[in-house]
Amino acid sequence: MSPPTSYSMKKCSKSKYSDIRIVYDTLLSLGVPNRASTYRGKLHQTSTYRGKVRKNSARMVMNKFNHELDQSTKSFLMLLPLNRHEPNMSTCTFLWPMFFFLLLLHLSEIATSSELDAFTFSGFNGAGNLSLDGLSSITSDGLLLLTDTTKQSMGHAFRPAPLNFRSPTGKLLSFSTTFVFAIAPQYPDFTSDGMAFLVSRTNNLSAATPNKYLGLFNPNNIGNTTNRILAVELDTLQNPEFQDIDNNHVGIDINGLTSISSYAAGYYYSAGPAVMFSNLSLSSGQPMQVWIDFDGVSMQLNVTMSPFQMPKPDKPLLSSTVDLSGVLSDSAYVGFSSATGSYFMTTHYVLGWSFKMNGEAEPLDYTKLPKLPRLKTRSGNSKKLAIWVPLALCSFVLLIIGAVVFKVRRRIKYAELLEDWELEYGPHRFSYKDLFHATNGFADHELLGIGGFGSVYRGVLPTSDTEIAVKKVSHDSRQGMKEFVSEIVSIGQLRHRNVVQLLGYCRRKGELLLVYSFMPNGSLDKFLHDRTKPGLDWACRFRVIKGVAAGLSYLHQEWDQVVIHRDIKASNVLLDSEMNGRIGDFGLARLYHHGTNPSATHVVGTMGYIAPEMARTGRATTATDVFAFGVFLLEVACGRRPLKAEADGQQFILVDWVLENWMKGSVLETSDPRLGDQEWSEYEMELVLKLGLLCSHRAPSARPSMRQVVQFLDGNMPMPELSPDYFSFSTVTNADFKDYLMSFPSSVNVSVSWLSSGR
Repeated sequence: MSPPTSYSMKKCSKSKYSDIRIVYDTLLSLGVPNRASTYRGKLHQTSTYRGKVRKNSARMVMNKFNHELDQSTKSFLMLLPLNRHEPNMSTCTFLWPMFFFLLLLHLSEIATSSELDAFTFSGFNGAGNLSLDGLSSITSDGLLLLTDTTKQSMGHAFRPAPLNFRSPTGKLLSFSTTFVFAIAPQYPDFTSDGMAFLVSRTNNLSAATPNKYLGLFNPNNIGNTTNRILAVELDTLQNPEFQDIDNNHVGIDINGLTSISSYAAGYYYSAGPAVMFSNLSLSSGQPMQVWIDFDGVSMQLNVTMSPFQMPKPDKPLLSSTVDLSGVLSDSAYVGFSSATGSYFMTTHYVLGWSFKMNGEAEPLDYTKLPKLPRLKTRSGNSKKLAIWVPLALCSFVLLIIGAVVFKVRRRIKYAELLEDWELEYGPHRFSYKDLFHATNGFADHELLGIGGFGSVYRGVLPTSDTEIAVKKVSHDSRQGMKEFVSEIVSIGQLRHRNVVQLLGYCRRKGELLLVYSFMPNGSLDKFLHDRTKPGLDWACRFRVIKGVAAGLSYLHQEWDQVVIHRDIKASNVLLDSEMNGRIGDFGLARLYHHGTNPSATHVVGTMGYIAPEMARTGRATTATDVFAFGVFLLEVACGRRPLKAEADGQQFILVDWVLENWMKGSVLETSDPRLGDQEWSEYEMELVLKLGLLCSHRAPSARPSMRQVVQFLDGNMPMPELSPDYFSFSTVTNADFKDYLMSFPSSVNVSVSWLSSGR
């Protein structure tokens, strides 16, 4: 609404116009246009009068406002017209009370706004200005207790006064909050429903229901846009109805419980050049911290988690663009909600809470936060306990004695086998007892993975505190055990930075246990295909590729004997603490003397990595390892598995797919989409893709040796300028390949060694 122009004031003959005009402009400058509109009509009614307001008087009034009004308000006041005529005493008499009243009103609003725009609770002792209902209460220790072990109940805790989430112009404001919480189940392995932080147009949620609705909604209103609730749920129970991803996740909810974005509870941290993800158990009973940040300009909502007292991670757990214009009212309440179910009870705590509008929430002082109580379980009647506890203890003791006797007999009966010929391998043989204790009895929580040839467990040797990986495999009875153990011990002598060291073995009848050095970051396969883990950047992938190539070259050509791995694939490439690739799992490896021809064996390996000649003849050679390495190169570059059944029943073959794209001139489009906008070298990507096709060539003699592969990757030898036509398997022969190489002068010196190297 535009005010009358300033020249109209000069036409006024009475002071009434000036009085009303200054009140009108002042109300506009204070951001209350609705009140100002009342005076606009009066300005027109008094347009025939003339008032005089002295310039100095108006400036005195403005000086009183300058200390309290913000810069934008002062800009509005500078627009007030000032007459340079004699003062009108009736004007001054009218204006001073009016300005004084408006000043007090504005200062009151400023004080109230400042008080409510930000707050911090380092513990809740004395926090009487929280609005609590349901089971919510503040304990004597200063904990905010949302729910206890009462069934079918809920609890809410709100800041009693609403906050303004919009500016005077109606734009959404930014906000930031952080809090420390804990969810303690009555029984460790069984949890009830979770809790949520929320922003709501109302603090009266009495119509909500407990259980899966978290005390936020009920079956009739869930999903309604009129709810106007933004919630960040910390959910410990999977409800298929709401499309929950699991029973331990964080989600962003709008007016319902089907999250617009969710992820397994955890946090990101840096491990060298890579960003790693670590899970958190929401129902562990341990305190954890959450940060929620909303940018009112970009509409970006970030949710970040970490263990208690750990600094805020750089990468948020959830980051979503959320339009809250239809959710957040001009004013809304902030607080927490939680609920319990019918069976397994859970207690929800908040230890500290900080909130701020248009800025970052004040960090919590961890030293002032209250301590969590010890977890308690329900006890029965003391008289009944006095009777049943001794009986239970006696029964337990008898049960333990029986179990011990049974175990002793079982261990005697199934004692590990040790034959005379194994005595020479003593330093490389582990006792089953040591491995049993190292892996906590091969417990499920120590299981690292299950492959096609056995299960792998993590362990710590009790004598040296050395971390190990133990693979349990069923030995093939058709091969002599003595020869097999001899090869395993020989492989244990391998020493290379890109080969996982085989420390030794243990034998129990038909079961063999292989002991390796432990690789803390697990297998490369998980980083390529597990979407819950962060993807690897290209620099890390290329470093892993070069490391595996160097390790395989060592096995084929640089050690005392030729070691044929027979199972090169992404899941058998392990990552150490610095994300370097190492070749692992030598359970299928075979050893030969240099210059001898391998004998035929049973076809072993993994589908998609097995060379065509291996499937026909059963003879594993260094060339069959090179074929598998070529498929491995394509898998790392493309982020796709070698074989996959398509929805139409067709079989996706990675090698064929990359070759088809090369023929179309779009080989770089096969690169892993997870690389996204990251910086990566097109030259290196093209080198890896074409080298992968060359190594996985159908003709064994057309494949390079691993020593030459290393030279290609290191840039010490140029790749031949091959074309897709070279991979027409029905027409290419070894002689063709030799002629092809000889056509490139830069490759003349290496072509002979390529075709005659010891393979």
